[in-house]
Amino acid sequence: MSSDDLDALALLHDPVRRSLYDVVAGSGGDVGRGEAAEAAGVSRTLAGHHLDRLVEAGLLESGLRRPEKKGPGSGRPAKVYRRAGGERSVSLPPRDYTTLASVLAGVVDLLGAEEQAELAAREAGARMAGRHRGEPVERVLSERGYEPYEEDGLLRLRNCPFHVLAKEQPLLVCSVNLALCQGLLEGLGDDPGRARLDPRPGECCVAFATSKTNED
Repeated sequence: MSSDDLDALALLHDPVRRSLYDVVAGSGGDVGRGEAAEAAGVSRTLAGHHLDRLVEAGLLESGLRRPEKKGPGSGRPAKVYRRAGGERSVSLPPRDYTTLASVLAGVVDLLGAEEQAELAAREAGARMAGRHRGEPVERVLSERGYEPYEEDGLLRLRNCPFHVLAKEQPLLVCSVNLALCQGLLEGLGDDPGRARLDPRPGECCVAFATSKTNED
């Protein structure tokens, strides 16, 4: 944990900034200043001020969206915002679980123990479900930081909680993540076959068939 992490996260205590951050982060793409202002119920000027503060803190990134109309009179590119790709974490005193996880992933790869890792992950998912009896999987995934949302008959996950490690060991981490999600479904009394690998850039590698689609 660094002072920058604390300062950045402290910005989200302001309800307007938190609302604007949630709007941008929940969009899964670029959001204009006017769009964010309308969604958060604040003025465009106030939204711009807070959004730029979030960019300065590294919680958001900014860019330019070119106007659809080309040529003279098309107007200037509009400023847009998206969630930053980095991560922020706070613990007192600082903890470094990522390094240990990286070491353990390396050991699994070295020993060729992928199947054992998937089995352990599935059992961990089932244990996780034991603390959420009767809850829909969407709620559990939200609490675990996956940020689920529905699209075209699928429950997709906007965020990968294991993003840093997945960049180092994508095949291992994605297969273990899938097993964890299947174990969670099974522990909740749901069909583990709903979860499958369906990676998309910038999102979690796992997607779920919705209950309705699965029944069909």
